[in-house]
Amino acid sequence: MTGTGVGASVKRKEDQRFLTGKGQYTDDINLKDQTYAYFVRSPHAHATIKSINTKKAAGMPGVLGVFTGEHVKEDKIGGLICGWMIHSKDGSPMKAGPHPILADGKVRYVGDHVAVVVAETKEQAKAAAAAVQVSYGVLPHNVDAAKAMSTKAQVHDVAADNRVYNWSIGDEAATAAAFKNAAHVTTLDIVNNRLIPNAMEPRAAIGSYDTGMDAYTLYTTSQNPHVARLVISAFHGLCPEHKLRVIAPDVGGGFGSKIFIYAEEVVCVWVSKRVGGRPVKWTAERTESFLADAHGRDHVSKAELAIDAGGKITGLRVHTTASMGAYLSTFSSCVPTYLYATLLSGQYNIPAIYAEVDAVYTNTAPVDAYRGAGRPEATYVVERIVETAARELKMDPAEFRRKNFITQFPHQTPVIMCYDAGDYGAALDKALELSEYKSFPERKAASAKKGKLRGIGLSAYIEACGIAPSAAIGSLGAGVGLWESAEVRVNPVGTVEILTGSHSHGQGHETTFAQLVSDRLGVDFNNVSVVHGDTDKVQFGMGTYGSRSGAVGMHAISKALDKIEAKAKKIAAAVMEASTDDVEFKNGTFTVKGTDKKMAFGEVALSAYVAHKFNSAEIEPGLKESAFHDPANFVFPAGVHVCEVEIDPDTGVTTVANYTCVDDFGNLINPMIVEGQVHGGIVQGIGQALAEGCVYDDASGQLLTGSYMDYRMPRAADVPSFKLGFTCTPCPTNPMGMKGCGEAGAIGSPPAVINAITNALGVKDIPMPASPLVVWNALQGMKKAAE
Repeated sequence: MTGTGVGASVKRKEDQRFLTGKGQYTDDINLKDQTYAYFVRSPHAHATIKSINTKKAAGMPGVLGVFTGEHVKEDKIGGLICGWMIHSKDGSPMKAGPHPILADGKVRYVGDHVAVVVAETKEQAKAAAAAVQVSYGVLPHNVDAAKAMSTKAQVHDVAADNRVYNWSIGDEAATAAAFKNAAHVTTLDIVNNRLIPNAMEPRAAIGSYDTGMDAYTLYTTSQNPHVARLVISAFHGLCPEHKLRVIAPDVGGGFGSKIFIYAEEVVCVWVSKRVGGRPVKWTAERTESFLADAHGRDHVSKAELAIDAGGKITGLRVHTTASMGAYLSTFSSCVPTYLYATLLSGQYNIPAIYAEVDAVYTNTAPVDAYRGAGRPEATYVVERIVETAARELKMDPAEFRRKNFITQFPHQTPVIMCYDAGDYGAALDKALELSEYKSFPERKAASAKKGKLRGIGLSAYIEACGIAPSAAIGSLGAGVGLWESAEVRVNPVGTVEILTGSHSHGQGHETTFAQLVSDRLGVDFNNVSVVHGDTDKVQFGMGTYGSRSGAVGMHAISKALDKIEAKAKKIAAAVMEASTDDVEFKNGTFTVKGTDKKMAFGEVALSAYVAHKFNSAEIEPGLKESAFHDPANFVFPAGVHVCEVEIDPDTGVTTVANYTCVDDFGNLINPMIVEGQVHGGIVQGIGQALAEGCVYDDASGQLLTGSYMDYRMPRAADVPSFKLGFTCTPCPTNPMGMKGCGEAGAIGSPPAVINAITNALGVKDIPMPASPLVVWNALQGMKKAAE
């Protein structure tokens, strides 16, 4: 390892521009003759559109056009799609309702897109939008996933009972037998609360039509610009793919919410042509983000755990109702199925598992992948019921987990996944040591002397990253492959450009990818640049989500570097008049075995382009290579969280007193960046457990948490300094031995926090978010029950 190579905690290159205000986000971009869009959104949760009168709005100052669903149909622009087909257990395909980019006769949630105004300024567009007159016929609505299949509110004609699919996985008969023979059964009703992503940068788009070239450009806040281009061209039918350029510049956080193709970005590109080729810009107001960004989670589950007389888990049975919202978002269908139920084995050797999932429509914003995407929901189910079972059996929760850990690898679970490597006991041991688990009773007693309640909770999570291989996920219904691409360009002076199909929105790719290149080629870390996010510059790639940039994207770069090294050896051999087999490459220098001949990497790069000293009929000039990487299997990060809380019984305020996390991410490229990712994930998970919760009003269907006054985000004061540790079992299915790290903190933390709170209170369950009011009410209920 060099000072800037693999394994070094190098400071992030990109922070220089971000911390000095030099970042270039979509809203920072302003094009010549730019106009502004503002959307008319539905004030009703469910209604027919009787009429839209745009006459007054169209005549207001600065207005260039007012467009509705009728214009969309005139131009034959297709609707938004869901890219993963799920079949119900009876074999029938999921029931996907239409999702027009502007409402076609009906709105299905508060915030649904009804019309768009384009004007010279944003203020003019907003004023004109308020003047658009829409007559609605209000319909019954439902915002509760648990009531979706029994309500009178039918969201889509194709789904009479609002059920998108009834899907299952596992062996139902074997699982039933495990419960029949169980010595103890633990049951738990679990709600995984709906969340709103709240990336620091709101979504934005600029659509531009070039009348001379008959081509479009879209600047957008996207995690995967190539996929956006593919979908907009192929499914919306705006133009052929080669006539659309998509640019995702700096993106200020995504957490999954910027993976998807949204109506606003399609509309901006489409209406640019309608207003004579002038660019059309839209930036979401924060309230729009609350209303119309894809939400996350929203599961209602019943879980049952079968345990034998020796304390071994023999079976797990889960039924989940998952809200899809009013429409199927881009990848929503796979979140409560293949990204959720396939992880229900957790870190445990469970012989029989059966899960059934009902995905349902509700009159709410669409629900899709949000940091972890199914894995947090699975971990919450598993770790809450495992903790509950340990308490019912009067076993130490840590030892009950250890007793049931998987210890031999590879391990085939009953729910598709084959875990390749791990040492769960080592992570548990380290977490217990760092958290001073054994001395917890002393700290609990000290809290009691102050009149406070203290609790401790564990969570042993596992996740699957780098979803693959493409053929396998295709057989499960995915509409795309999930490989990744890379191109390595070595310039004549020896500097290197990396063109990656991955996309950075806070992960530090410009640093970690450069570290890999510096390590492999021996070039100066500062002489490596990373290019991403522009479909006219970078070869087709699948983007960033699911902690895949390292596990998949970096391996594509590594494969391209293999080709660079192989070609550079041929060139060095020719220049030094040696056999290629005798050329060795190390620390940026090519040498010939048994001689003093050597060439620096930069010299070989120059020779590649000068092309004077090799036969160009045998070796092509230049030094540029590309590669595509399709993994052989998922990678499986795992770890243990230990949370310690102190509760004030007079106010219900919960303080996270101590927090310990030990992760196994395999080999680390940049430990400092990994720690930052873990920190952010833990805070996000603590936010879900204690503060965040999206709430719709049952009576009106209105979003009650549509601003930061109502939707509480975690703050720095809500969390302590974290104790982090790492173990390492290198991933055997990729040569770099790495696993994903971006989502792990958000996966393991919610159950650890809730396990700690229920331990402190002495109750079986408490809902998320466990706000002061929720905790105080639970304490009052306990007092009344004791009277």
